[in-house]
Amino acid sequence: MATTVSTADASAGTGVVASKTGRDHLVIFPFMAKGHTLPLLHFATALSVHHRNLRVTLLTTPANRDFARSRLPSSVELVELPFPSYPPLPAGVESTDTLPCPSMYPAFLRATALLRDPFAAFLASLPSRPLALVSDFFLGFTHGVAADAGVRRIMFSGTSCFSSAIFEAIVKNPPPGVEPGVLFHVPGMPEHVAITTEDIPDTLMKLADPEDPVARFLIEEIGHVRSWGHLVNSFVAVDGDYVASLESFNGPGARAWLVGPLFLAAGEMTEHDKELDPEGCLAWLDGKASQPGSVVYVSFGTQAHVSDAQLDEALHGLVQSGHPFLWVVRSDTWSPPMDVGPNSRIVRGWVPQRSVLAHKAVGGFVSHCGWNSTLESLTAGKPMLAWPMIAEQHLNARHVGDIIGAGIRIHSKPGGMEAVGIVGRNEVEEKVKKLMDAHSEVGKRIRARATWARQAAKSAVSEVGASRVVLAELVDELQRTYGEIHGFIAERK
Repeated sequence: MATTVSTADASAGTGVVASKTGRDHLVIFPFMAKGHTLPLLHFATALSVHHRNLRVTLLTTPANRDFARSRLPSSVELVELPFPSYPPLPAGVESTDTLPCPSMYPAFLRATALLRDPFAAFLASLPSRPLALVSDFFLGFTHGVAADAGVRRIMFSGTSCFSSAIFEAIVKNPPPGVEPGVLFHVPGMPEHVAITTEDIPDTLMKLADPEDPVARFLIEEIGHVRSWGHLVNSFVAVDGDYVASLESFNGPGARAWLVGPLFLAAGEMTEHDKELDPEGCLAWLDGKASQPGSVVYVSFGTQAHVSDAQLDEALHGLVQSGHPFLWVVRSDTWSPPMDVGPNSRIVRGWVPQRSVLAHKAVGGFVSHCGWNSTLESLTAGKPMLAWPMIAEQHLNARHVGDIIGAGIRIHSKPGGMEAVGIVGRNEVEEKVKKLMDAHSEVGKRIRARATWARQAAKSAVSEVGASRVVLAELVDELQRTYGEIHGFIAERK
């Protein structure tokens, strides 16, 4: 069961019963979006598995409790904070994937900021100051509340070191007036990092727009916040070149800790895929196993709204490619304009993505290029057709396609919460064929790089791997300096 904390708990001294000393207690507070929550569930599990001297508490809200509990070991305690009422946000909508429409995303952000008082009450209810708080980038209010309580805050953004560093660089040095499609070097980044203005997240391009509600939220709630460190769900082989840049952008003394891939670091405790396969995807793939690498897996994630017109074009392109495919579609209302035949499947429920990608029948991944999906594809050793839509996904596509070299790209326009423009069926057909041609020069190259990434990821979380070592160093440093933090907190407030 989860403990519930209300504002009144602060004075009553209720809430969770902490360990004998706060030096052994770490608190984790994810943002209420599946792509942000899952890696912190994996982080909580990794801490519980590899650092058994730590007591780990994860904060959630009532509607998100069951999702979190089903993916955590019993050693991690859940504490519920009441989700605020914030009209016009419907009651019970406590995660971005349950928003009735993309236009409500700004209201959802504002609602999460109202968790400040329940969070303060939770910290006040603890008998001892915890070792640290790890909270999501979007929960900027947690920094000031934690600092007031004498607690260090480590920020988690759910993106790669590459993308996070570019975010910081663009905020500090807006892009030059270059033509669309023209590459330019990002100041403060290694010389090989060049992007186009189309790669920059739509929200960053609108930071100066006083009418943009998401930009206003970022500036008002997050823009001034600095944290003790930056937890990154990535590993040195693909992201090590950008650590120094990210640290420098966050100011003197700030640290970036690469501890991923977190789902691998968590080990078997998070392998729920085979238990959660309501659509029978793995059994269906077993029927294709006699033709290894023949199936295209397609998923555009849970965040971006993809129009019916784009779904129609994607379907036509996939069918025209001639390759069997397994496609998970988020929309409950879209009706496929054609029968996909017996060799392909469209599913709308939960899909065990990690196990699907690891299946030998799958030869490539058509993906929106969210960072979690990107990591899952790399660690499975499967090449990607990167089809970015929103947020930092265009930067991830640039990273995977041009730097890591484990994929090819569809060039689409960046959007807010909605994908912008339509990619036609002929381009989809052409790019899927290119992705799945394992014998072409491009096909051989992207598969070789995906295989390299898989080996590097597994090595990173091994007992002596870089990510495992960094996690141990992070815990050790936090515990070693537990009583020496007040000066740093005063500087960062």
